[in-house]
Amino acid sequence: MSSVSPQFKLTILLFLLIAMIFISFLLGRFHLSAADVISVFGGWMGFVPETRSASHVVMELRLPRIIGAVMVGAALSVSGAAYQVMFRNPMVSPAILGVSAGAAFGAAVAILWSVPSFFVHAATFLGGLCAVGITYVIGAKFCRGGNTTLAIILSGIIVSTLFTSLLSMIKYVADPYDKLPVIVYWLMGSLAAISLDNLFFPLVFMGAAFIPLFLLRWRINLLSFGDEEAQTLGIPVERLRLIVILCATLMTAAAVSLSGIIGLVGLIVPHLVRFIVGPDFRFLLPGSALMGGLFLLASDNLARTLWTMEIPLGILTSLFGVPFFLYLLVKYHHGWD
Repeated sequence: MSSVSPQFKLTILLFLLIAMIFISFLLGRFHLSAADVISVFGGWMGFVPETRSASHVVMELRLPRIIGAVMVGAALSVSGAAYQVMFRNPMVSPAILGVSAGAAFGAAVAILWSVPSFFVHAATFLGGLCAVGITYVIGAKFCRGGNTTLAIILSGIIVSTLFTSLLSMIKYVADPYDKLPVIVYWLMGSLAAISLDNLFFPLVFMGAAFIPLFLLRWRINLLSFGDEEAQTLGIPVERLRLIVILCATLMTAAAVSLSGIIGLVGLIVPHLVRFIVGPDFRFLLPGSALMGGLFLLASDNLARTLWTMEIPLGILTSLFGVPFFLYLLVKYHHGWD
C-alpha cells in the first residue's frame, strides 16, 4: 500500500462513505428496499411516482440523521486532527480546551429552563465557545513568556473542570423525574432528535470553519515542527494558532449542539487516517473528514439497529474508542513520533 498515492486512498474513502450513506437508508425498523429509496429520490426530483410512507421515512427521518452523522463525525475528526498537529500531541482531542464541558453546561442550563429546542442548540453552541474563549485568554494572554502551548492545554483542563463542576450543580438541582433524565440522555449523545429544520445553522458554522482550515492546511503542517522552526519559515505562529483554535472550536461546538457529547471520535479517527494516508496535513484533513463521517454513520447505524431500544451513540463510540486509546497510550508513551 506504500506505493498507492494518498489521493487514491482518499478516493476509496469517498466511495466507502457514499456506499455507507446508501446502506444507511435501508437500515431501520421500517424496512425499505433499494428500489424504495431510489423511487423516493426519483419522485422528489419529479421522475417517478413515490410511496407516501417510504417518502416520510427517507426524507424526514433517515435523511436528516444521515446528514447529521456525516457532518458531526467529520467536524469532530477534523477538529481532532487540527488540534493534534497544532499541539504536537497524539493524545489531544477536541475536548482538550473545554468545549465539550462548556457546551454540556450550556445545554443543561437551557434544558433546566425549559426553553425551545432551538435555544437549547444555541446555548450549547455558545457554552462551548465561551469555555474555549476563557481557556485561550488564560493560556495565551496571562501566561506570556513561557510555553504557550502547554499553558493553553493546562488552562483547558482547568476550564473543563470548572464547567464540569457547574454541570454537576445543574444536575443536582434538576427535577429528578423531569429535567434530569433529559440532561443525562443528552450527555450520552444521540442523533435521534435531528431534523432538517435544526441542521441548517450548525452546518453553516461547520462549513465556514472548515474552509480556512482547508486553505491553510499546508501552513498548519509546519506547526508540527515547533513554534521556532515555523517562525523561521515565515509562519505567524500566534495568528495561525488562534485561527486553528477558532475554527476547530466552531466545528466542535456546532457538532456538539446537534448530537450531544460523543466521545473519542476526534481522538481515534485522525490516527486511523494517519495510518492510511500518512501525517501530511494536506491529506490528513480531507481524510479525517471522510473517515469521521464514515465512522460515525456506521456507529449510528449500529446504535439504532443493534438492540430493540436505541443505544445512545456516545456509549458506542466510547466502547469502540477505549481499546484504541489504550493502544495509543502504549505506542506514544515516549512522545510524538
